[in-house]
Amino acid sequence: MKTKSGATAVQIVTKTGREVTKIEHIGSAHTDLELSLLLEDANNKLRPGQMPLFEEDAVLVTESAASRYLYEVLSSVYTRLGFDRIEDDVFKGLVIARIIEPTSKLDTMRVLSELGLDALSNTSIHRSLRRTIDKCYRDSIGHACFAYASPKAHSLILYDVTTLYFEAQKEDDFRKSGLSKERRLDPQIVVGLLTDGDGFPLALSSFEGNCAETKTIVPVLEEFKAQYGLDDIVVVADAAMLSGTNLEMLEDLGYSYIVASRIAKTPFEIEELIAKGPLEDGQIIDTKASFTIACRRQKRRVIYQHRHKRANLDLKNIDKAVQKALRMTSGDTAFKRNRFLSVKGAKKEINWKLVKSAKMRAGIKGYVTNTSAPAQEVIAAYHRLFQIEKSFRMSKSDLKARPIFHRKRDSIEAHLTIVFAALAMSHYIQDRTGLSIRKFMQKLRPLKCATVLINGQKRIARALIPKDVRTIVRKLD
Repeated sequence: MKTKSGATAVQIVTKTGREVTKIEHIGSAHTDLELSLLLEDANNKLRPGQMPLFEEDAVLVTESAASRYLYEVLSSVYTRLGFDRIEDDVFKGLVIARIIEPTSKLDTMRVLSELGLDALSNTSIHRSLRRTIDKCYRDSIGHACFAYASPKAHSLILYDVTTLYFEAQKEDDFRKSGLSKERRLDPQIVVGLLTDGDGFPLALSSFEGNCAETKTIVPVLEEFKAQYGLDDIVVVADAAMLSGTNLEMLEDLGYSYIVASRIAKTPFEIEELIAKGPLEDGQIIDTKASFTIACRRQKRRVIYQHRHKRANLDLKNIDKAVQKALRMTSGDTAFKRNRFLSVKGAKKEINWKLVKSAKMRAGIKGYVTNTSAPAQEVIAAYHRLFQIEKSFRMSKSDLKARPIFHRKRDSIEAHLTIVFAALAMSHYIQDRTGLSIRKFMQKLRPLKCATVLINGQKRIARALIPKDVRTIVRKLD
């Protein structure tokens, strides 16, 4: 404490409860050197006879440091989801390493060594990849995910596809050029993902790179349905899955569905409402619309909803497209494809009738369903698709599922199985903690335990776990 003279007084204060029972004054210091001597004297009086932990000339050397705590936490999540039924420590290490630092299989050995694990060999990794296929690890992961997600996994299923490209020049029977989600020309594969209503992954399937999206949904659903003996499934998918044939097949197979509807022209019911006045924000129109299937017209329930926010965005994009078309007609810019530009020989003109029709549909989105659920519930169920889109973003950015460098199909499928397991763990962590995987790693990865040599004797120094990290880990159950 400071004294009135400006010196620093060193005292030993004894308290019983909150009451000070004794104060022993050691001395007053005017310099840093005097203060250090008085503090040393006070500590000696405070703990008389205590032996020093180290000799004055003791040599302390850090032999190694590892993010062991991070591995223990991720290992507990792996077990919590039931993935430990796969008795393969190498596969477990590959999944955990994919979450921590997605990298090549060869560089994964470095990531695992930084976790304090025994170094893996390139041979052991490739043996594990072969076991992943031979012992059907993906089925085991899928069953564990389904068991964790049940019973909500029965009622509402989300389905979507994405494409993963390869750093390769030539195609083969599996890696083919096709319609790329990332607008790339490289060979690719199509990956279909089934999740529950919260986006938790349940099944992953792969198809040739030129396979149409509409041809993936039925095989994936049939395999999923047979695998778990399910009867009543409501599947939600985006407009890319919408085809009359698909809807008929889903109905024949006993599925309920909610699918986005492409609106090529303004429905008659909406035209009538617009004629009476502008649509209200959130207004819902529940109708029956015709679909042509095998030259037969069939009626299906279509729900339309108008949103002002969506309308403003649509109108803005329409105006941009019209302005571009006008610049093309005047010759100010080069000719490009434009939906509002009509070309007849050398004549270019704006299709104002089409512009008017597009503006009339601005803000309107359609949903096709064969359920009898209230319209608002149908719309809410469809909007859950953002969860599966978030899972795809996570797999591509955080887990770096692509580009894929494997050539053989078995190796590609093994890679996808590792990504599938890592995606489930990442989704669990984000859902429980509210943190992105990147922020979760920033919190836990710096916490390292160390092997310290003290005069040649080996000691283990555990990581000091901050309070906020303990709070995060407790949320993981």
